[in-house]
Amino acid sequence: MNKEKISIFKNPFYLESSLSLLLFFSAWGIWWSFFQIWLTNDLGFSGAKVGLIYTLDSAITLILMFIYGSIQDKLGIKRRLLIAVTVLEMLLGPFFTWIYAPLLHSNFILGAFCGSLYLSFAFLAASPTFEALAERMSRRYGFEYGKARAWGSFGYAISALCAGYLFTVSPYLVFWLCSALSVLTFLLLCFDKTKNPQEINEFIDKKEEKHDSEKPSFKDILSVFKMKQLWELVIFIIFSGSFYTVFDQQMFPQFFTQFFTTPAQGNTAYGILNSIEVFLEAAMMAVVPWIMKKIGVRKTLLIGVTIMFLRIGLCGIVTNPVGISIVKLFHAPETAIFALALFRYLTLHFDTRLSATMYMVVGQIAGQIGQIVFSTPLGMLHDSIGYRNTFLVISMIVICSAIYAFFILRKDNQEVNGQPLAVSHHYTQHKQQSLKGSN
Repeated sequence: MNKEKISIFKNPFYLESSLSLLLFFSAWGIWWSFFQIWLTNDLGFSGAKVGLIYTLDSAITLILMFIYGSIQDKLGIKRRLLIAVTVLEMLLGPFFTWIYAPLLHSNFILGAFCGSLYLSFAFLAASPTFEALAERMSRRYGFEYGKARAWGSFGYAISALCAGYLFTVSPYLVFWLCSALSVLTFLLLCFDKTKNPQEINEFIDKKEEKHDSEKPSFKDILSVFKMKQLWELVIFIIFSGSFYTVFDQQMFPQFFTQFFTTPAQGNTAYGILNSIEVFLEAAMMAVVPWIMKKIGVRKTLLIGVTIMFLRIGLCGIVTNPVGISIVKLFHAPETAIFALALFRYLTLHFDTRLSATMYMVVGQIAGQIGQIVFSTPLGMLHDSIGYRNTFLVISMIVICSAIYAFFILRKDNQEVNGQPLAVSHHYTQHKQQSLKGSN
């Protein structure tokens, strides 16, 4: 049967992946979108201390992501790792209420370390693991990863909108709601096993299944660190993608709320703005695959880093909340591009059996290194020269990264060691035939 003619909503593997992403990102977004505001406005910590917390988050996540990626590549499409981390996610409400907040006040360094240890295991390293599994499922069972990932953005948007109102009542409401949503995620992962052989045969890609069945050895996993192209990409992400956390999570929330007369108004406005942006992001998740087919993966990535430069730079120039809100919405296409085009670049140019490891190393670990490098210094810079000048410094770093990326990113028909793009497959075959003919 032609899978393209089957409604995507009749694909049980798409529904399962979409629902797991929806629930996970709903649970994460309900508290993560206001984490920096909680640390600064409610707990009263300086930019330098907040930067230290984010640095510790990144340092621990840096190590853990490689472990998670290696385990998931070994597990293939099994969900045992995700079930384990979801158990930890259910404990967020009790942990923040009775351990994390009191410990930060009584012993900041110990509290920051314990909090980063928990958050890294439960959420920060879990997020790309959920994404990596969904991407692997999409290749094996015939659906577009971007359409499943869009539900994650949709869930995050709904949560951010609700959090904007709940946070003004009590921050601890959002922490406990995260625990409740994580229970639903746990139940889904444990009990959604209704696929029968007929459904599997209807949707499965036999070639992809055979390739994935050849589990990578630990030597294969370690071999990714010998690849020159990997380190080129790591440098690119360190000076671009890492600013998602440094700028968007560590700095922008409080910067935006300062435009309003009361913290409650600012928190509500930020929640609404953040949810609108993530709704647009969800829509862009469906558009970016089409853009990649039209102009290619490389050009799409270059557009994404250019948008990042403009967005961060304009935040240092625009001086009113309406203008800042419009600029914030540029984050929607940027996030969708980095989430989908980077993943597609990796599955295009590298062995797809190592997709989880590659995504962890390039898409996530590199970002964590950047956060370790930049979080505390930029937090101190913000304390010294303010938000706007700090934003301009960040934008200059990003434009240098964009220029660097122009020279190091491979074209879509170069070094295709993974799954070719459908749009360029015939071109690749023609190119290969031409090369054979010239030999």
